[in-house]
This record gives sequence, structure tokens and C-alpha cells, in this order.
Amino acid sequence: MITAIAAVSQNWGIGKDNDLLFNIPEDKKFFRRTTLNHTVIMGRKTLESLPNGKPFKDRNNIVLSRNKSFSCEGTEVCGNVEEVLKLAEKYEEVFVVGGGQIYETMLPYCGKAIITNVNASPEADVFFPNLDKDESWELTERSEEYDFEGLKYSFCTYVKK
Repeated sequence: MITAIAAVSQNWGIGKDNDLLFNIPEDKKFFRRTTLNHTVIMGRKTLESLPNGKPFKDRNNIVLSRNKSFSCEGTEVCGNVEEVLKLAEKYEEVFVVGGGQIYETMLPYCGKAIITNVNASPEADVFFPNLDKDESWELTERSEEYDFEGLKYSFCTYVKK
């Protein structure tokens, strides 16, 4: 199964200036625990925004990029969605981790979305599709509300109907 995973603001913003909107330690730990030893799909810009532009450790990293000459050690680069889907078939658990265009492109192939819903609205220039307004998705689980330095957030699971 392919699962999208993201932290979103109240208006489903996920990033600004090629950086995440939120730096919540528990959310980062949750992301790491959830994706560890699995496969992640991301775009080139997301990869380049990671520390030192290096792929995630202890994960299979698939990068979707239209740049045919792009390569990065520790990743498998695909030029289109069909290549990504064919490669993803080899793996049991696959997570789409960003950015905005990749979420939009891959969401039709996802059966689940794990969303850290943050009760804040900082300025954003990249957004995740609003699953609350999409009738093909259903919120099936919401954790208790947590607090980090005044930011209230909860972990939500959406399932495609």
C-alpha cells in the first residue's frame, strides 16, 4: 500500500521557501518511526532540502524527477509516475513524503494518508490537497491533541473510501 505522510497547517499548508512549516520534535520522531526500514517517495526539491541533500537513512529512497540527468547516491530516480509505481510494487510499505507536486501526483495511488494536523496558519507557498474537502477520503482516526511550544497538533489517519 502507498501512504502519504505530511504535517499540515489549518489551511493544509506544508511548506514555505522549500522548507517545512513546522519543526515539532515529536512529529519528526513519529515520521522517523513510521517510515523507518520502509520505502519513501519524494521529489528532487524535497531531497535537496534534506540535511546535506542526502537521502533518508535506513529507508529505500525513490526520487521522482523530470530531470533525466539527475542522480543521487542512495536513491532510485524515476522519470514518471509509471516508473515509480512499478518500482513501488517491490516494496511492502511505501510512503509519499513530499513535496507538494509529488503529493498531488501520487495521492490518487495512495490508500491512506497519515497527517499531522497542526492548529496554526503560518504563511505557506506549498500545500497538501485538503482531504477534509475531498469526499473520496474519510478521517478514520485522530489522536489526542498534543502541545509543543504553544502549537497544538494531532495525528490523523485518512483512508480512501
